Amino acid sequence: MTARTVALRAVPGAEPELEPEELLARTALGDEEAFAALYDQLAGPIFGTVFHVLRSRAHAEEVTQEVLLEIWRKAPTFDAGRGRVQTWALTIAHRRAIDRVRSEQSAVNREDRAERLDLRRPYDDVTETMLDQHDRAQVRAALAVLTELQRESILLAYFQGYTCREVSEELGVAVGTVKTRMRDGLLRLRDALGVHR
Repeated sequence: MTARTVALRAVPGAEPELEPEELLARTALGDEEAFAALYDQLAGPIFGTVFHVLRSRAHAEEVTQEVLLEIWRKAPTFDAGRGRVQTWALTIAHRRAIDRVRSEQSAVNREDRAERLDLRRPYDDVTETMLDQHDRAQVRAALAVLTELQRESILLAYFQGYTCREVSEELGVAVGTVKTRMRDGLLRLRDALGVHR
């Protein structure tokens, strides 16, 4: 069964009056017409279940197609003694939608962690060297060579412990802009202080 076949609507000659249980039994034997009729019966309720969880039409459509493909593949494993086809299909849909939410949240969490690490790791050596090798007067003089925007970003991140996202929110600029300001500012500080890697 291909995605193209799954995307087809009811095929002429299919028997839409059959119950989902009969259609799934025929689908389990490879009957594409039966699956097309089953698709027509289940696609709406599956989409509704998935959309209720995801709240995104595009994601809900994608997950609905994944669920219908899974139903095609798992049709032979369905046990009518354990419940109705629609209940089984909606359980699969709900689980897939929850998995998508968890996957999306994990991706956001990974990006946040990477962003925090990306901001601090490259510059910690410069900061440590700067504080260890020069007294406060030299640091103040070096900070004076920075633009106001560079200085604010660096002070918030390195002296007040803000994350890149918090600096961005505090200054009302994009995270990428904060990173650029800090990178450029730290390079200028390094030059002003005579710190060489």
